[in-house]
Amino acid sequence: MSTSKMRSSLSKVRRHFGESLSPDDAYLSYHDVRLTKLDVDSIKNDWLTDNAIAFWEEYLEREELNQFPDAQIVLLRPSMSFMLMNTPNPLTLKEVLPDFSKTTHIFLPVNDNRDVEQAEGGSHWSLLLVSVIDGVSFHYDSLQPSNDMEARRTSKKLEILLGKKLRFIHMDDAPQQENGSDCGVFVCLLTKHLLLKRLLRADANRKISMSMKEQHVNAQDGRKTMLSLIESKRKEGERRRSRSASPFRNSKSKTPPRIGEENESLKSN
Repeated sequence: MSTSKMRSSLSKVRRHFGESLSPDDAYLSYHDVRLTKLDVDSIKNDWLTDNAIAFWEEYLEREELNQFPDAQIVLLRPSMSFMLMNTPNPLTLKEVLPDFSKTTHIFLPVNDNRDVEQAEGGSHWSLLLVSVIDGVSFHYDSLQPSNDMEARRTSKKLEILLGKKLRFIHMDDAPQQENGSDCGVFVCLLTKHLLLKRLLRADANRKISMSMKEQHVNAQDGRKTMLSLIESKRKEGERRRSRSASPFRNSKSKTPPRIGEENESLKSN
């Protein structure tokens, strides 16, 4: 193969896998989330962006939680959690936050960024799971006690919104990360496990344990799962677009499509 042909082939491969995209270019639009190449790259081997975590929550909500129509569980997006933590009076957020009046549980990704002017700031993620019906906030920190103050602050703000006292419990047995960049992945995987294995599969007549003791978290496998999901959704979108392609595309006819025979009898005035 000639050098020029080889370069052309490599270029096609890069385009297929998104490697020719700039960081801010859209990689996948999934319902209310628009993933960029930067978001996808963060899932590969970096500290997860807000958007990467929002995508995972969107997926769990759309394709897992929706199978349980009676469940009143909210997966609050990172941007909403951040806004809640940093707003002096959380009651001013009532119009933009979900209605929690019938909510039983709330999942909140907690970030240690306190600068409201800095987008994608902070250096650590943790998970706050609030059982509204029990009046308890469970905090899971994979690099404890890094986000203790931020989680307590968020819980206090929720107290005001919910109009009820929340007992704060720091989960000492939460799985711990082995590096400085897996915290967001831990949040995603713990959210999935606690949602699917504990809350949605629970017997309503029995108390369930929220302890993550003995629960192993493999961050690398988690990243692979998220990336595989993104690629499958991307291919699904491409197939959908190809099925709904314009009749002008790849058509041998040089003329535009005509109306059907059933309309031939209609005469214009």
